[in-house]
Parts: sequence; C-alpha cells; structure tokens
Amino acid sequence: MNVHFKIRAPLLDAIRGDLRRRHAFAYERVGWISAGVSRIGDGSLFLLAQDYHPVEDADYIDDPSVGAMMGSKAIRKALQRSYQSRTAALHVHMHEHRGRPGFSGTDIRENAKFVPDFFNVAAHVPHGAIVLSADNIAGDLWLARGQGPLPIARFTAVGATLWMEGAMS
Repeated sequence: MNVHFKIRAPLLDAIRGDLRRRHAFAYERVGWISAGVSRIGDGSLFLLAQDYHPVEDADYIDDPSVGAMMGSKAIRKALQRSYQSRTAALHVHMHEHRGRPGFSGTDIRENAKFVPDFFNVAAHVPHGAIVLSADNIAGDLWLARGQGPLPIARFTAVGATLWMEGAMS
C-alpha cells in the first residue's frame, strides 16, 4: 500500500518555524498534525494535512535523557482532537539538518508506544509520526492497532513552488 502525505507549503513552513522555538528545558519541540484521510481506488491512502497543534510548554516533562518528552496531558489533548474532528493524528518533530531525516531509535521506540493508543478513540483513521529536516520529510503510518507502521512513501508540499519526495505511482 502506498501512502501519500500532502501539506500546504505555508503550513509546513509554520510548523518548521514553531519546532525551531526554544523551550525552557526540552532540547526540541514537538507537535501534532491533524490530517484528513482518503482511500484511493488502487488501495493507496492519501493524507491531507489540515492543521498543526504545538504541544504547550506546560505539557512537556523535564527528561534530559530525550530531546523532548510529552506528558499525558499533551497526548490526551491530541486524542480528544482526533476523536472530535475524525482526523488522523500525526506526531511531528524536527531533526535540524538538511536532507532526508530518519527516526532515531528513541523515536521508533516511543512512537510504537503511543501511536497505537489513538486507535482506542479513532479507529476509523490511521495515525502516525513525521520527522522533518530543514528541507525534507519522512514518516510512518499505522493503519490499525496491532499492525506495525508503514513508511509514508510520498510527500508533497503545495505552494508557490511544488515540492515532492518519494516514489511516483
């Protein structure tokens, strides 16, 4: 199954700008992207980013062993938003470099812990995680509880210029 993630370039720029803000103790910022989901005739999924929700300063936990640790309140807010809006919840953070980013071992472990919880409240849509770099994107998507993640195969940022990454099919 191919997964295509599309986002408006101004929204992507705003997310990068927010994730670059300093925090009192966390080494990096995190947030959530709400996305609509459409199944395409060939069995592929199309995700359209609708909005971005930064994790509030008070919802971080001071844990120097990781770049940023969200508290349960941050996850609860994202769960509620996904349930009420019937949208996919995509956790997002940034690795400050150029080129294709990748999830760290910590990212992979933590994503596998909390992303499946979203199926408790919004099982009708997939959920996942995205990591940004200064000029690129990577991500994983869970289709259902109990299944492992699929890589998001294609990313498109739509704006004055069109940017695409990934396989064309």
